[in-house]
Amino acid sequence: MLPITDPLFYAYAVPAILIVGLSKGGFGGGIALIGVPLMSLAISPIQAAGIMLPILLVMDAVGLLSYRHSFHKPTLKLMIPAGCVGIAIGWATAAYVTDDHVRLIVGLISLAFVLKHWFGQSAAGEAGEQNRYLGAFWGMVAGFTSFVSHSGGPPYQMYTLKLGLPPILYAGTAVLFFSVINATKVIPYFFLGQFDTANLATSVVLMPLAPLATYAGVRIVRVIDHSVFYRFTYTCVFFVALKLIWDGLVGLGYL
Repeated sequence: MLPITDPLFYAYAVPAILIVGLSKGGFGGGIALIGVPLMSLAISPIQAAGIMLPILLVMDAVGLLSYRHSFHKPTLKLMIPAGCVGIAIGWATAAYVTDDHVRLIVGLISLAFVLKHWFGQSAAGEAGEQNRYLGAFWGMVAGFTSFVSHSGGPPYQMYTLKLGLPPILYAGTAVLFFSVINATKVIPYFFLGQFDTANLATSVVLMPLAPLATYAGVRIVRVIDHSVFYRFTYTCVFFVALKLIWDGLVGLGYL
């Protein structure tokens, strides 16, 4: 089957892929979740998610190649198994959990997290100590929300931002975590019918943008100042939280 031909879709999809690619390269943190909502202005969210996942896998491959020697192993050992458990929970409850409730809850938690950082404690500095309970909890939530609504970034950042890792190490750890999460999501997405020939053909059309945008994000992370990186990332989480809260309230009929 032919890919989507509507020019309006590509007017939204192209900037969506570029934004997601920058984030997948390590720059901008949770702004990657803007991609599906932006594409959803022209197509259904379910179709947008199906189109986006193969592109995310290409971005993950570029990120893994770029950060293959830069990752924080203790964080990954905590969060990856928990993230896979979160995916399993999301798959098991797919028929019962609404995206809008998840968006609202994640948005509110993310907003509280950023406000506490800005007004209740100092900026990130030296790497903090691991907390296996918090790491496992937020890893599971990140896996669950990534499966349900492609919003795994903010829960992941709840734990990892407070570690204060150097930008390259932080970015590489995020790339590896979400590479595993996205690869794990392929099987349940397939059985839930999120892939069809039209979606896959559209993914192929958009795919050349994926490595370019991801590599651009990698380059920015390698040269950006530590303090600027964290200020920008927290600011992105703030606006992403507002976006999630808005979408959740609208979807639930409160606005």
